Formats: sequence, structure tokens, C-alpha cells
Amino acid sequence: MTDLPPKPVARADRVSFWRHMRLFRKDILSAQPARLYRAWMAEFRTPFFRSYLVNQPELVAEILKTRPMEFPKSDRVGAGLRPLLGNSVFLTNGAEWQRQRRIIDPAFEGGRLRDAFPSIRAAGQSALTRLPEGAVEIEAEMSHLAADVIFRTLFSIPIEAQIAQQVFDQFQTYQRSQPLLNAAALMPLPRWLPVGQRGQTRATARAIRALITRMVDTRLAEIAAGTAPDDLATKIMSTPDPATGETFGADEMVDQVAIFFLAGHETSAAALSWALYLLARYPDWQDRVADEVCALPEEVSFGDLSKLSLTRDVVRETLRLYPPVPMMVRETTGPETFRKRSLRRGSQIVLSPWHLHRHERLWERPDAFDPARWQNEATRACARAAYLPFSAGARVCSGAGFAMMEAVLLLAMLVRAFRFKTVTDPVPVAHLTLRGKDGIHLQLDRRA
Repeated sequence: MTDLPPKPVARADRVSFWRHMRLFRKDILSAQPARLYRAWMAEFRTPFFRSYLVNQPELVAEILKTRPMEFPKSDRVGAGLRPLLGNSVFLTNGAEWQRQRRIIDPAFEGGRLRDAFPSIRAAGQSALTRLPEGAVEIEAEMSHLAADVIFRTLFSIPIEAQIAQQVFDQFQTYQRSQPLLNAAALMPLPRWLPVGQRGQTRATARAIRALITRMVDTRLAEIAAGTAPDDLATKIMSTPDPATGETFGADEMVDQVAIFFLAGHETSAAALSWALYLLARYPDWQDRVADEVCALPEEVSFGDLSKLSLTRDVVRETLRLYPPVPMMVRETTGPETFRKRSLRRGSQIVLSPWHLHRHERLWERPDAFDPARWQNEATRACARAAYLPFSAGARVCSGAGFAMMEAVLLLAMLVRAFRFKTVTDPVPVAHLTLRGKDGIHLQLDRRA
């Protein structure tokens, strides 16, 4: 088994501040020096600030699990996304965030996954009919599929519905114009540095929110009339906060729908695209997944998911090598001492699944694609300490279980229907999620 193409890193560990800024603005992953895949902690110094990358599992656990309220999300990320996401659960901190989670979390508990399963399968069947044979840019196709899943499970409408298609088209424009990971998101740069959000991106955010507002208003009217379908939107809009008895207002719900769509369709599309690329690059693993899927009935049921253990391990390994959200930013609320280094209040702390998942002191052959590693107890123990595709602790993604179910089911359906072959090796870059620099191009051939 051979390793993947080399991960993008800076050519030298030491670069000048201004060269580093140019690299960050172009591609934040390629700006990272190779030593960060071995370091437990690193300090980035500039004339204006200090920022810290934390890789040591014990410190990561302290930040995310032991003392999460003392390390809130950095407003530097929120500044770029707030025009679209408002005060959604992705951006809030403290008591407001806790209130939002109390209302949202029940929608993803218990039997709700089983309820959503038919809608996900229907979106997958629609994609199998739509996908062509031949050379395909798979990211665009998976983005379409993941968006279809969101519309069907959230609002009970397929992506072919006019308003759904309008929202999807606007999100495609937004994704191309607004990178999540850039210098402004990770570092408190001077205001005169030109890294802000463009006017076109703000206009697109307003257009998306206007469309979502129409959908939310329609659903609230249906709830009031007793005619609303029993989907995720209805569940979230009608669930009261157990502490106060209050439900989300219309404006708040627009914020939440925006992040559900952004997180649910961007991250799922990225995960599926990279999984298909990896199976195309390693056809032996693709054949094993196909054998596992073809042993099941043609129309996979919810109960069949437990039999797709290898497919699930492929998803896990994909999320390790290509985490959809490669970096997260937290901020200190007081002075801290990490590894004998003094951190000031307001310091930026970068937690990087991209580095943790490929860390040379944590994983055996970290750059190799090996789904079998997930049957090893040593790997599972490492994962408990250093595997963060959905974050961890109190702020772990509410939809993590939903996302895993979706990825396993759709990957199984796609591999059963098509054989995938590589065209070129994509270069990973950080946009709203981890994507291929020039897309991910694969050859698709229908299986007999």
C-alpha cells in the first residue's frame, strides 16, 4: 500500500512574516510548515499578535471537553460568516449558545435518524439517475446531492423545487467567494490589511437569507394551521427550551436554517467527494466496499446500516485524512499557561483536525489510506484523543450521527451503482470546507 500524494506544506519551516501572509491568503494549508505535523504546540509571532496551534491531545481535551466555556469560539471566524449565519448556534457562545443547543439537540436524538433515512435514500436514488458516465467533477455532483438531502430532511421538498434550487444556486455562489479559513479568521490582523469580505459575498448572503425567510415563514404558518410535515424544521421550530418554555422566533430560525444548510451540505459534500477519490485511487478497497454493499438487498434499509462496517471504516478514514473542517479557532478568556508558555487573554488558539489526524507522533503511517486501521484497538484509542471531524466535548456537532448515517448510506449506494477511477490527484485547499483546488475529477462507469 502506498501513501497518498504529499500533503501541502510550506517549503521551509521559517518564512518571513509578509511571505507567510501571502501564503495564508492564497492557501492556508500550504502555508503550514512540515514541523507542525510533529509538534505538540507551536507559536506564531508577528509584529501585531501571537497565535498558538495546539496539537497535544491533553491540551485539546482541556480546551474542548474540560473547560469549553473558558475557550469560546473566536469572533474572528464569526466576523466573516455573520452576514449569512447571524446569531446561529455555530457562532454564539455562553448562555445563548446553551439555549440554542437545548432547542436543537432533540431534533437529532432517538428515532429521528430512522425517520430521516427514507429521505436520504430518496436523494441518493435521484443522484444515481442524474449522474452521467464519463469524466465528472465530483465535488459539484456531491454538493447537489448533499443539498438535496438537506431540503428533503429539513423541509420535505426535493432540490428540484423552485425555491430549493434558488437557495442552492446562491449557496454555490457564496461558497466560491467566501473562504472560511483565511488570515482574518485565524489571526487578529490590523484593520488596514485587505482580507475582509467582498461586497458580492455580502449581497449573496442577503439573497440567501431572504429565500430562507420565505421558507421559514411558510413553515410557521403550516405549524399554526396544524398542516406542517413532521420533518426537522417542524421539530426545531416547535420544540420549546426546557428551561424557559420559549421556542425560536422567525429571525432566529432563519439563522439556524442557514447553518444547517451550510454545515449539512458543505461538509457532507466534501466528505463524500474525498471518499470517492480515495476509493478511486485504491481500487482494491473500492471492490471490497462494492462486495459488502452487493451482499445486501438492492434497496438498503435502516437496519442494513449495521452491516456496512467496512463502508463506515472508509468514511472514518476519509474524515481522518480529509476532515471537512480542517481548523477550528478558540480564544482565551484569561491568562493561561500551556507547555510552560504564557498565553495572554484574547490569544487565538487554533485546533487543527488537519494536523491532529496526520500527526506523526500519534498515528501509525499517518499519511496512508488504510480503513483496516479502524479495527485496531490502538487506533480507536488514538481516535478518542485525537480525532475531531465533528469537534468534541460540549460543542460537538449536533448532527454528527446524522452525517455519519448519510455518508455511509450514500457512499454505499454510489459504489454499488458506479466504478470510480482517478483522473488527476486533487490538491486540498481550505474554502468553506476542505475542497480540491481545481475540483476533484473522476471517471465514472456504471456497474453491470
